[in-house]
Amino acid sequence: MRKISTIGLALSLLLATAPAFAHPGHDLPGAGFVAGLMHPLLGLDHLLAMLVVGVWAAQLGGRARLWVPASFLALMGCGALFAFNGYTPPQVEAGIAASLLALGLLCATAWRLPLQLAMSVVGVFAFFHGAAHGSELPTLAQPSAFALGFLFATATLHIAGLSFGTVSARHSRWLARACGLGTVAVGLVYSFA
Repeated sequence: MRKISTIGLALSLLLATAPAFAHPGHDLPGAGFVAGLMHPLLGLDHLLAMLVVGVWAAQLGGRARLWVPASFLALMGCGALFAFNGYTPPQVEAGIAASLLALGLLCATAWRLPLQLAMSVVGVFAFFHGAAHGSELPTLAQPSAFALGFLFATATLHIAGLSFGTVSARHSRWLARACGLGTVAVGLVYSFA
């Protein structure tokens, strides 16, 4: 009974955010921290990538639990800063779709990469996510507050993914793998959209 309630709690954490297929609300006049906070929660692509980074970090265990999500946060911030200053890498949306496919596969297979390589992989994809967020910053009245909001939301999603991955590892490893497979499926949809 305890196992079922723990799994239910983990699933509730994972589904606590209501994913949508759009990013509404960040273009409001004066949009700041709250708009930035909501941005990753309202885009299924960003939401899943950030959750699955946490789940995969939990699967890797050890120092990866801290450093893999931290790498994502740092390089997402760099990507946003670059885009804010006029440099946006080509094919940002393709990079985001690729992140869903690759990170989802890493999670679905529980592939154990060395820490530095795992940090590099998530960092590359984080740069694309940051560039997508950062390209919207110049049009906002409060770009710094917006950036702080989406960084805070990202950290929160990583923590939710870590929690889900940890509970899954203790009770039903297939839940984390299913999360990875679901992310791959969404990545495929985004790739062909």
